[in-house]
Amino acid sequence: MSNAIVVGGGIAGLAAAAALTRSGWQVRVLEAAPELGEVGAGLVVTVNGLRAAEVIGAAEQIRRDGYDVRATGTRRRDGKWLLKAPDGDTRMIGIHRRRLHQALVDVQQADLVTGARVTAVEPGAAGGEQARVIWESADGTHTARADLVVAADGIRSITRNTLFSTGLRYSGFSCWRAATPDTTLDDTFAMTWGPRAEFGALRISAREIYWYGYVAMPSGRPIADEVRAVREYFATWAPDVRALIGATDEVIRHDVWVLERALPRYTIGRTVLIGDAAHPMLPTLGQGANSALEDAITLGLVVPAGGELATGLQEYESRRYRRTQRIVRRSAWMGRTGAEVGARGQWLRNAVLRITPPRAALRNGTRIFEWSPPGSLGAQAVDGR
Repeated sequence: MSNAIVVGGGIAGLAAAAALTRSGWQVRVLEAAPELGEVGAGLVVTVNGLRAAEVIGAAEQIRRDGYDVRATGTRRRDGKWLLKAPDGDTRMIGIHRRRLHQALVDVQQADLVTGARVTAVEPGAAGGEQARVIWESADGTHTARADLVVAADGIRSITRNTLFSTGLRYSGFSCWRAATPDTTLDDTFAMTWGPRAEFGALRISAREIYWYGYVAMPSGRPIADEVRAVREYFATWAPDVRALIGATDEVIRHDVWVLERALPRYTIGRTVLIGDAAHPMLPTLGQGANSALEDAITLGLVVPAGGELATGLQEYESRRYRRTQRIVRRSAWMGRTGAEVGARGQWLRNAVLRITPPRAALRNGTRIFEWSPPGSLGAQAVDGR
């Protein structure tokens, strides 16, 4: 039986494991953490991500464990609307990252190995020698060969660092995130923009709200009290923003990094990079997890076990490279339009938004959702053109 090693047991890695086992692969997942789990607060699963999850049988659990929300538009920091979306035009699922991760754990059938820190990957040759993976664990150093290696080891990918010279670049922004008990917010999701900052909140369960504060900040800035810092930062924003942050007792924060430049390709030999290992993007469109789900499901569908590996990986490259780079660019554009605008530039941006037809503006932002798995009917499945 064809064997695959997936490096990383996060959302991308588990989705890839589920997709590959369904395509006949024998899969081993190597996760560096001592226990399988997902760190974070919430996220949105948009229609493209949900279509991907359908393929591996995870969509129903995502719907059940998440909350159906609708995008309602964009506001100024005082709460006044800049752009209000037509009702019902954009629906999505708000869900805690931990619950999405569990939904993927439940549908995969791979051999899950925790406490396995990968230190090197030799890519092999698609038509020749197998790939080789080396990892460290509590009982020593291990080596295994594989017909396919899937690098799903995130923004600081060891695999990417081994195979490519591209480094990371700080985006200039850091992001506070929290999941807060709340029963007052309805099923709406609005972005609120201020000078070089963005705030958003959406329901992820009947009793829980996920919110984020995406703000300009120096990299690695030490903050002794994150809760106090985020309350002070948003102290002059809309009352609902202040109230939600005020009800929060614990927040996490992480600096946002991207690649210095795009990778020239996602596949080398028998090795393929997916998710943040391949194409980290700004969080401004909420497509990190969704594009990772697309990657994983596409890989399982176009690279079946026992097939011609070189041909399958070439098809994967043709289907995923152009589309994901487009999402990376669109996310960067959304950042330049929204959170990155300073105090002096806001008045012009806001004036333009006020005269923009809402449906046209929404269409410009949601066109990336038009994706379907390879071989299915409906939205564009290849590159989103």
